[in-house]
Amino acid sequence: MPAHDVLIIGAGLAGQRAALAAADAGATVAILSKVHPVRSHSVAAAGGINAAINPEDDWRSHAFDTVKGSDYLGDQDAIEIMCSEAPGEIMHLEHIGVTFHRNDTGHLDLRAFGGASMKRTAYVADITGQAILHVLYEQLMKYSDRVDRYEEWFNTSLLKDDSGRCVGCVARNIRTGEMRTFNAKSTILATGGVGQAFKPTTNGLICTGDGMSLAYRAGARLMDMEMIQYHPTTMTANGFLITEGARGEGAHLLNAAGERFMEKDAPNKMELASRDVVSRAEQREINEGRGTGPLKDSVLLDVTVVPKNRVLEALREIVNLGRDFAGIDITKEPIPVRPGQHYTMGGVKTDVNGETDVPGLYAAGEVACVSVHGGNRLGANSLLDTLIFGKRSGQHAAAVAGEMQMPKVSDAQLQDDTRHIKAIIDRPKTGRRISEIKEELGVSMNQYCAVFRDEEGMTKGKEIVSRLQEEAKTAYIDDAGTVFNQDVLGALELGFMLDCSEAIVTAALERKESRGAHSRTDFTERNDEDWLFHLTVSQDGEGADAPAKLDKAPITFTQWEPMERTY
Repeated sequence: MPAHDVLIIGAGLAGQRAALAAADAGATVAILSKVHPVRSHSVAAAGGINAAINPEDDWRSHAFDTVKGSDYLGDQDAIEIMCSEAPGEIMHLEHIGVTFHRNDTGHLDLRAFGGASMKRTAYVADITGQAILHVLYEQLMKYSDRVDRYEEWFNTSLLKDDSGRCVGCVARNIRTGEMRTFNAKSTILATGGVGQAFKPTTNGLICTGDGMSLAYRAGARLMDMEMIQYHPTTMTANGFLITEGARGEGAHLLNAAGERFMEKDAPNKMELASRDVVSRAEQREINEGRGTGPLKDSVLLDVTVVPKNRVLEALREIVNLGRDFAGIDITKEPIPVRPGQHYTMGGVKTDVNGETDVPGLYAAGEVACVSVHGGNRLGANSLLDTLIFGKRSGQHAAAVAGEMQMPKVSDAQLQDDTRHIKAIIDRPKTGRRISEIKEELGVSMNQYCAVFRDEEGMTKGKEIVSRLQEEAKTAYIDDAGTVFNQDVLGALELGFMLDCSEAIVTAALERKESRGAHSRTDFTERNDEDWLFHLTVSQDGEGADAPAKLDKAPITFTQWEPMERTY
């Protein structure tokens, strides 16, 4: 079986940055991904990456904006680390070849983003994630002697030894159907979020909560799972993302009467308030009958107020999206948008080095919750999160691995996973199809656990999730082959999404207040006296059917005490 000092599952920005950091530290590394690395969902990050690199800016200002944006649920020690290390990471990226946009003086250009007190978002047009991802992948080529890439392998289980330490994983070769055990001293999850549990979502088809679920099943706690971000500007027709960079360049949001309705909710920041504030304002306009379009289910994003040459220079991809998928030239007319599921603030609970509750297991990026985002993530902080904590987890995992022998593993889990997949293939075609269950899950989560929530709706949503968990046990597939069997993967991914959905609705029902992206119509105010803590979810017992168990975790405060959050 393959054996490495550090095994990294997921090859987006967090995974690749962890791999580079571990390799720099002298570790042998395996990086395993269910898609080719440059097709990871990090490629979809458009608007930019935050850092206080303007001489007039300061990382403490960035940190306070992040704390405020989190609605005081973010852990301030982690936020301070992320923001203080951000300028150095941007310089590192620029030096290794990321072609950040420059202004007329030759300096790195910075654009405005929501919730920020000044312009601090570095960018590459509106393809920033893609640009960084390709450069990091090129850098991995330098380490071919120390980094083994397993592209198009699907992780089915994490491995633990008799002491409870994570010692690797079991994975399936998507191209051949081969099952294999991967042995490792340290294992890092970098598998992204769980957007596909919602419909529609801006997330790619691969974002199915794999790492969150596998860590949960292995005994790790999930934290802040009730905090689901809805992006204010997704295309009404299909949920495609229109980058926040459009509003950063000066685009307006209008209701059916042509009013800039953000004047009511954020008179100082307008369209550049934090995402949760803007999404609620949009949804309120729609709910109160001021929406546009045939179904009155949209508001308008007016990019025509931005000079056309600037749009074509800095927002060229959304020009193409508008033309190809909505038949609209955004340089000439507004485009209908509405809030759409976009990001998971919660994830596998980690410390600032990426360590989870399970010894030997780390997590970084959207799969993790070091809680730099708390109740609401600021735009352009996600790429920063992946890089800073990907690097730190890679460094720490390599250091730990350097002080231990390669652990021994059996092939028992490999045999169990092989039998489980065969049982899925052999199911009689008497249940529901996987796609039908996934569709109902996505529609239900979007209906009952979206921008606005209440106990009645979330209770119904939880009941639906419980029913779908039972129906998934008999759901059937058609493909019995071994080569690129996406049916099998879909069945496994459905189980991951259902685990995460149960955690989301369980925590959301418990938090009886409104904070950040968690906005309840039956508890409309933030309640620091009773709810100023994290909620964690773990499995109460052994086995995949163990119910979710809720606990509290303290928030780390350093410099900033909670205050009223206005924009």
